[in-house]
Amino acid sequence: MTQSPSRTLSGPGLYRRMAGASIVAQLRYPGTFVIQAIGNFVTTLLSFFGIWSLFHRFGSIAGWDIGTVAVLYGLVNVAFAVAETLGRGFEVFGGEYVRTGSFDRLLLRPRSTLLLLLGHELRLRPIGRFLQGLFVLVAGLWLAPHVQWSAALVLPWAIAGGAAMFLGVLIGQAALCFITVEGLEVVNVLTYGGVEAGQYPLTMFGRWLRRFITFVLPLAAVCYYPTLFSLAHPDPLGMPTWIGALSPAAGFAFLGIMILVWNRAVAGYVSSGS
Repeated sequence: MTQSPSRTLSGPGLYRRMAGASIVAQLRYPGTFVIQAIGNFVTTLLSFFGIWSLFHRFGSIAGWDIGTVAVLYGLVNVAFAVAETLGRGFEVFGGEYVRTGSFDRLLLRPRSTLLLLLGHELRLRPIGRFLQGLFVLVAGLWLAPHVQWSAALVLPWAIAGGAAMFLGVLIGQAALCFITVEGLEVVNVLTYGGVEAGQYPLTMFGRWLRRFITFVLPLAAVCYYPTLFSLAHPDPLGMPTWIGALSPAAGFAFLGIMILVWNRAVAGYVSSGS
């Protein structure tokens, strides 16, 4: 008996096929895709103009210059754009899978539910945010007074760690849907709110919030400390600068924890039936 393609494909091969089909579907209407990407680029760029105008008016603020803050801004937006591209299946999980009962079909397929949801849609619209964040990141490196050569290694490592962290948030949000059915809007505080918080130096926040985005949601580990290390900028809070070369690993650790939470939630899932 001939096996179905889904059984003969390896995990990476299956994901490539699903991602390819998603890309082809989105590019079927190229005009719509271009308009959405441009709109995403302009919208996110306008938010940076608010930061730029503040520094243009006052110069450096509490020891932070526009170059350093631009690197922070670009880093967190590029990382989030990558996670947003990969994690669409988890973002819509409550409405499209749990509430409708479609998740039962995924459980019958001989592949990991994580892999299948990652392949749900490789969304191309965040390319606008990605390009805008990359533009601001490069501009920040150009404007910063000191840039270490090791930034060429640390910043891509930080982007990967940041993407892993935001993807972990989306997976955690999807795991909550087994209890709440619909996605909780409050989780957007950790996604879009995390992007907003990551654009500013850690010293701007109160102690409780600094601890939260360092030890619970490792936003500072994937954005703030790698930026300080790359720009040889001392930390006003006293953390050694070299920590920024290692701290992005916290993003992968957070993703690993959220995958464990997801697997536990799937193991306890009980279908509502028909």
